Amino acid sequence: MVLSLPSTRRKARQLLVQALYQWQLSGSDLHSIEAEFFVDNDMRKVDTEFFRELLHGIPRHLDELDAVYGCHLDRKNTDLDPVSRALLRMGSYELCYRIDVPYKVAINEAVNLAKTFGPTDAYKYINGILDKVAVERRAVEVKAARAR
Repeated sequence: MVLSLPSTRRKARQLLVQALYQWQLSGSDLHSIEAEFFVDNDMRKVDTEFFRELLHGIPRHLDELDAVYGCHLDRKNTDLDPVSRALLRMGSYELCYRIDVPYKVAINEAVNLAKTFGPTDAYKYINGILDKVAVERRAVEVKAARAR
């Protein structure tokens, strides 16, 4: 079992955005994508439980997640590039279902991945949308952090 260190979660998120991108574009079976990632990547330094949970949880809650961040978009969800859509889904999932992940961490990880994988300046857009989701879904946590 891999310890849930920040670095193992970070690696899980890096692989996850790629897996979600592949799923969105190809429509491949999630179990096939998961198997491919486990064969093609060294998973010893990855929080594999976290990776699996989000890989299967995001599609399971897709309509809800798209609605959670979608109400804050200035365009149609289908007009987003696939990387930004994957990151908004991932960040929204963490904000909604992973209360153990501080909201700032969920947002910062998505922003950093947008800087790496997303189009130019997408990270600013991702930050703004996920910040609004956090205010709605983690109101107490956000209020406490802003009061400090």
